[in-house]
Amino acid sequence: MRKSVGVLVIVAALVAIVWYADSATRKHVAQVKVSDAAIAVGPPAPEMTLKDLKDQDVSLSQLKGKVVLINFWATWCEPCRDEIPDLIDLQNKYRDRGFTVLGISLDEEGKKVVIPFVETKRFDVHGKQELMNYPIVMDTDNAVQKFGGLLGYPTSILLSRDGRQVKRQTGVISYQDMDKAIQALL
Repeated sequence: MRKSVGVLVIVAALVAIVWYADSATRKHVAQVKVSDAAIAVGPPAPEMTLKDLKDQDVSLSQLKGKVVLINFWATWCEPCRDEIPDLIDLQNKYRDRGFTVLGISLDEEGKKVVIPFVETKRFDVHGKQELMNYPIVMDTDNAVQKFGGLLGYPTSILLSRDGRQVKRQTGVISYQDMDKAIQALL
């Protein structure tokens, strides 16, 4: 009985420490009205240049002018795989309106596991089997650290057209919430 109480106290203390660290490091952001929605405008996204799957440079500054959903993911991450159909759907829905998903792979094995995954793995999107249809880059420029670290996979960060962070989601995105936020920024 004493052991279980001690374990419970340790778990509670760890949860409190993680909650405090998370809340202490969050930046306070201003709210602005975009269309009919209030959107939190955070700091600018850090500048970085990452390599795509063909070793071409992709920088965040190249994407200014677009609404960008950065998605930190890995091929082995089940929650990451679960949200890929929603990311494909969002890319299909808004790509012609100045939106893109940018997948940043965190696979330690690198391109040798990511390329076959991206080229062959199909996902059910509204009854159709589709490949990933958005750019995938490797974290070759410490993107995780530049965005302040991650508490888990997947993590998604929505950027406005001017490159400012407006939404951060740890865990699988809520399709409805992300869809509304994207619409408000387009």
